[in-house]
Amino acid sequence: MIWFRIDERLVHGQIIEAWLPYLKAAMLIIANDGLPGNELSRQIMLMAVPSRVCVEFLPLRALSAFLVSKADSRQNTLVLFAGCADARRAYELGAPMAVCNIGNIHYAAGRRRLCPHAALSAEDENSLRFLQDCGVVLDFRSIPADKPEIRDW
Repeated sequence: MIWFRIDERLVHGQIIEAWLPYLKAAMLIIANDGLPGNELSRQIMLMAVPSRVCVEFLPLRALSAFLVSKADSRQNTLVLFAGCADARRAYELGAPMAVCNIGNIHYAAGRRRLCPHAALSAEDENSLRFLQDCGVVLDFRSIPADKPEIRDW
């Protein structure tokens, strides 16, 4: 199973303590065009991840091919995006996304609070509408124990 999640913070306590155990994930993929070349950020994130979990840092253009190459491994995988535009781009590049969990997107000027843990800009909303129009189910929840909020625009 592959679970896709948008979370501005990427690797943090909720991911390590809640999502990885809930998904029984053996692999964590951080799909982001800026991280593969940022050794310091990668090393900081790796320190938080349990040693039993394989971690990959991939540019968005490499995600789909990587997932296809691992399709028969039967490893539960969590794919993290830093933002809605990254999730949209990954989908456009072929990522096999049926469900996308919208996690933590913090409030800032120009963003509209959609639920307690997600505040979206107009660009974010357009990206999520695009995914939904393509048939991707949007699952708004911060932690697995929360009741999923499935949104219709």
